[in-house]
This record gives sequence, C-alpha cells and structure tokens, in this order.
Amino acid sequence: MSWLAVILPIHIALAIAIFVPSLMLPFTLRAGRRTTESHSRFVRAMLRMQSSGSVAIGIGLAITGLLLVGALGISVMDQPWLLVALAIYAVDLVLAFFIQRPSLRALVGIRAAWDDRVWQAAARRQRYVSYAMAGLIGVIGYLMSTKPQF
Repeated sequence: MSWLAVILPIHIALAIAIFVPSLMLPFTLRAGRRTTESHSRFVRAMLRMQSSGSVAIGIGLAITGLLLVGALGISVMDQPWLLVALAIYAVDLVLAFFIQRPSLRALVGIRAAWDDRVWQAAARRQRYVSYAMAGLIGVIGYLMSTKPQF
C-alpha cells in the first residue's frame, strides 16, 4: 500500500475541515436567537471546531502537506497549477482567519431583534464572504481535478 493513498485523503479532509465552520456558520445566523443557543448538534459542533479545533486541524494539515511533498518529491512544487492553488488557498485562509472568524465572533451570541437592520446587514455580509470563500475553494478543486498547464 502506498503512503500517498493514506496521506492524500487525510490532507484533503483536513483542508476542507478547516474551512467548514467559516463557510457554514454565517448561514445559521438568524435574528431573534443566539447561535450559541442552537439545539442543532451541527451548529454546536461547528462552533466548537471554530473555537478550539482549528489549531489542531491546521497542525495536521501542515504535517500532511509536508508528508505529501516528501512522498511526491520537491519537483511537485514545479507545477504551476499547484502553485496557483496554494496561492488561492492562502487567500482563503486570510479571509477565514482575519475577516470571517472575528466578524462571526462578534455576531454569534448576540440576540438581535427581527427588525435589527444593522445586525441583519452584518450577517448578510458574512454570508457573502462565505460565498466568496466557497467560490475560491471551487477554483482550487477545479485546478486539482484538471491540472491545467499554464
């Protein structure tokens, strides 16, 4: 059995898992209730993942990434599609950690009235950031599946 067959799925799962809370939580924001009061196990799991799990996931992602480069060889970094995908991934990480997470923390747990236009506008902006992040992840998936030569 090849180590690549073990490392690659773990790496992909971790790469997706690090973004799931930032992508999904904005869609759980509803005026009139705190997200932290949610009875949904999914929402509570996403909140836990974002608050304490992202460091462990990030460490696992870095380790599996280094293992992949070790298994495939450093020449894999000569592929332009991979470099573009890594750059897009870095942009997505910046969006997630420096824009999405702090803004979500400000919105999560605030009980807003149904007619609180400021809160609703902030929640809507967070959903738009999630759409942009999902689009970037889609481009990465496209690059990885087609491996275009530039």
